Amino acid sequence: MADIYDVEISVVSQKGTCDACHKVGDKWIVKDTTPGGICIAAYYAMYPGICVLKYGGGLPWNQNPYVDLTTCPDTANPVVFELKRVKKE
Repeated sequence: MADIYDVEISVVSQKGTCDACHKVGDKWIVKDTTPGGICIAAYYAMYPGICVLKYGGGLPWNQNPYVDLTTCPDTANPVVFELKRVKKE
């Protein structure tokens, strides 16, 4: 069975006004459930990358295959999230 990891979500860029009030420096850890306080629309956009990283996969087209960037779906007020595989706590 493959290892299962936690995934750290960090806000690395934010422009305009985020309705969820996310700002650079905000962080969450994805364990077994959706972390509280995160915009659900942004989480849905991140979910495919989270699943890949959480269940042992990588993204070979990225410089680091265990880190990914995802933008929320609000193109007028984009928030960029970094997803990073971390050891399970």
